Amino acid sequence: MKFRIAILALLAFSLTSCLKTKTDGVEVLNAVKFEQKMQAADVQLVDVRTPEEFAEGHLPNAININVTGDSFDAETAKLDKEKPVMVYCKMGGRSAKAASNLKEQGFKNISDLDGGITSWNDAGKLIEQ
Repeated sequence: MKFRIAILALLAFSLTSCLKTKTDGVEVLNAVKFEQKMQAADVQLVDVRTPEEFAEGHLPNAININVTGDSFDAETAKLDKEKPVMVYCKMGGRSAKAASNLKEQGFKNISDLDGGITSWNDAGKLIEQ
């Protein structure tokens, strides 16, 4: 019985964590939904990995702004806060940090690729060199 209660508590915690992400103003999307949203004309697609990682392959039409670089805030300040901004990294950790930073800067429509470019590749989606 205690095991079932523990499982239910863990499930409830997981569900509220997912809901919190959406209420924080960041939409976490799988590769299919992320690709669909990328098709909008006014999307600002940002790869937040290092320039070296970006050079190895990136999503089509992405720009590179390294979230761990010294100029991240200055570079993202040049983006239009009224247009959707979509971020991704290798696996999702750095893009979550970037999305939080963008939210603090006043961006209103932020999407994060769940699982990063790794999940994009796993889904067989196109990348550019």
